[in-house]
Amino acid sequence: MFSRGQLIFAVIFFISFVIAISYSYRKDIIVHRRIYKGSYKILIGFIVFILLLFVIKIFFKH
Repeated sequence: MFSRGQLIFAVIFFISFVIAISYSYRKDIIVHRRIYKGSYKILIGFIVFILLLFVIKIFFKH
């Protein structure tokens, strides 16, 4: 399906992308802690909302 060159390129690209993302995150970790403090509450809210939708769907299905 893919040639050997395409697979090698994909692997090298993936590894370099992960390294670049990790470097950028480590560089900005102090800023992220200050600006996005408390953002886990929003994540928990989204999860609760989605679970609530599933419960409502199951409740009205039966």
